[in-house]
Amino acid sequence: MYEKDGEKYFIFDSHLHFWDASPENWVKGREQFAKGWIENFHGYQSLGPPETHWTMEHFQKYSVEDFEKDVFQEGHVDMAVFQSTYLKDWYAKGFNDIEQNAALLDRFPGKLIVNGRFDPRDGEAGLRQLEADHEKYGLKGVKLYTAEWHRGTNGDGLSRGWTLKDPEAQPFLDKCVELGIKNIHVHKGPTIWPLNKDAFDIADVDQAATSYREELNFIVEHVGLPRIEDFCFMATQEPNVYAGLSVVTGGLMHARPRFFAKCMGELLFWVGEDKMLFGSDYAIWEPKWQVEGLVDWDYPDDTFSDYPRWTTEAKKKVLGLNGAKLYGIDVPAEFQLPEGAGTPAAEDDAKLVEKALA
Repeated sequence: MYEKDGEKYFIFDSHLHFWDASPENWVKGREQFAKGWIENFHGYQSLGPPETHWTMEHFQKYSVEDFEKDVFQEGHVDMAVFQSTYLKDWYAKGFNDIEQNAALLDRFPGKLIVNGRFDPRDGEAGLRQLEADHEKYGLKGVKLYTAEWHRGTNGDGLSRGWTLKDPEAQPFLDKCVELGIKNIHVHKGPTIWPLNKDAFDIADVDQAATSYREELNFIVEHVGLPRIEDFCFMATQEPNVYAGLSVVTGGLMHARPRFFAKCMGELLFWVGEDKMLFGSDYAIWEPKWQVEGLVDWDYPDDTFSDYPRWTTEAKKKVLGLNGAKLYGIDVPAEFQLPEGAGTPAAEDDAKLVEKALA
């Protein structure tokens, strides 16, 4: 919980990790890719305040105690969602697979939600694994990496990505509907070497969102950066598309404050405060400075006057209430919005042009 100027904020971190990128977990013969990936991640951390930068050794593999301190003790986070990321072409046990994430559930009861994943290139075996993961963990969401590398059963036939428009993806989306896995988090943002930037293009979300309009929510992680305008127009059209703010906050609020203001303004204008979710992207960035920064933030000057205002109600929705609503979390009354302040995560409340300028 975070309190500032008499206002209490329920903090729901919709996007964080507990990874192992240490050399002991690198696949033999694929070390250059495992090393390059984590070095690229570490480079992104440099966009945060200098006092939050870690050594590479610490960044590769941090402890449960580090996680507890950074997220729950000092980071103001009330609840968080582990987003599982496999990358087993380079990391032997996975970068942070569902088992590694789930090992922390008992340590932090009532504070963590673990999401699964799927890759349509896994075929029938992947569908069975999704069912098994859901049976074991009661999944409410999955994290998809459409640019992830994938090899055939014989270790050949490297595929460098897939899309939600691929026919092979439909059975997995149908399975999510069948199992009640409603929240589909899709990485659509800055690339990380050696993945292909084009494999993170947001165009496939548009079609999937239309096809599963009533059944699924699509949370576009990192809002498609650098394709922010494409994302905004698509998310305005698709009521079940939400903006995941990880990278937007961590990567831009400190290092690129004016570009951050533009991104926030565009999101508030087109997508709306009801469809934006805070995510720290820990351990790239710690949540503490991001939460405090968002509560304190405002547009830098009057050149941003044509954007909707960043109100206390908007902060409460984005920092926690929207994510909690999507995941069915009961938020204590002390953190709720006053009467008349709107409904968090409401699909029909996106601020269209005439509404924003009213």
